[in-house]
Amino acid sequence: MKWSEDRERAGIVSGITGIVCNVLLCTFKFIAGTLTLSISIVADAFNNLSDAVSNIVTIIGSAVSGKPVDKEHPFGHGRMEYVSALIVAFLILVMGFELGKSSIERIISPQTLNFKPVYVIVPVGSVCVKAFMAAFNHVLFQKTGNVNLKAVRQDSINDCVATTATLVALVVAGNTRLVWIDGAIGLCVSAFVLFSGIGVLKDVLSPLLGQAPPKELVSQIKKIMLEEENIVGVHDVIVHEYGSSHILASAHAEMPANIDVMKLHAAIDRAEKRIERELHVAMCIHLDPVMIDDEETERYRALTEKVLFSYCPAYTFHDFRIKKTEEGVTVVFELVIPFDEKRPPQEIVREIEALLKGEESSLRAIIQVEHAYS
Repeated sequence: MKWSEDRERAGIVSGITGIVCNVLLCTFKFIAGTLTLSISIVADAFNNLSDAVSNIVTIIGSAVSGKPVDKEHPFGHGRMEYVSALIVAFLILVMGFELGKSSIERIISPQTLNFKPVYVIVPVGSVCVKAFMAAFNHVLFQKTGNVNLKAVRQDSINDCVATTATLVALVVAGNTRLVWIDGAIGLCVSAFVLFSGIGVLKDVLSPLLGQAPPKELVSQIKKIMLEEENIVGVHDVIVHEYGSSHILASAHAEMPANIDVMKLHAAIDRAEKRIERELHVAMCIHLDPVMIDDEETERYRALTEKVLFSYCPAYTFHDFRIKKTEEGVTVVFELVIPFDEKRPPQEIVREIEALLKGEESSLRAIIQVEHAYS
């Protein structure tokens, strides 16, 4: 089976493996925790039970995300993968909160543990099983990119840490008078689980909210477009991901205004088809006509470039053109500023207009400020 081609099957296999392992671990830990009177081991048992629920969610999410497109969902069901991973992230957070609550209660009211060396077998075995599950899901995630497997992998790592901590608490509290150590270590584990749960939540929310596309993908799209003879510039590359199986993108292509529109359309059509064939991205390219080899346009373009570089080297511009009126020349362009720019756009425009007028008193400017999409 080729995992890289079957995210759905990878998620289902991971979920079934996780359910079997977690149900067994929950049973053995609950028995061990009841016999030893250890709140951290009992909490860890219920943690494994919640993990089994997470595995069920992973199976459902992977199965639904693999459904084909339909009338109600023309872009497929790929984002269900993110939704199910979001549920797993919330389950991790709930488990961290409940573990913290139980640990605080045990610190306030400590209880002597019933320690016997044989009880160590269960936590040690649990760490081994969870380490295997973390490695197993890591391999599947690397090969398929299924974000559910990343969440489950992190959950397994959390369990390794939590169970190791409960083992330490069991040994220390069972052989010393530090009976409060059981609750204290449980509280530390709770903080770790909450922190990791927040990390998983952030990873899942980013694609749902609309994160910046991978720079490598944007570079490949631009490279293919610029290899077309009549495409002289590319900007405003926007990528929308509807799961791994359905990616849409759009871009603006600057093309010579003095060339027949049918030739320009043919170049765009070739670029779109090549991008879909090589990158598996459904592409839509917008044509921006620009003046090429026009001395006056090039002079004002160079002047604008000089002014912008002196104002802020991080600024770029595109869609440059000039308009001639009786009052003089007006330069029109779209200004791209960094996201960390603190000054308001209106102030930036006023200052750049003033600098352009300083170069040529009759020169006017129409400037549209925007941020880069990638």
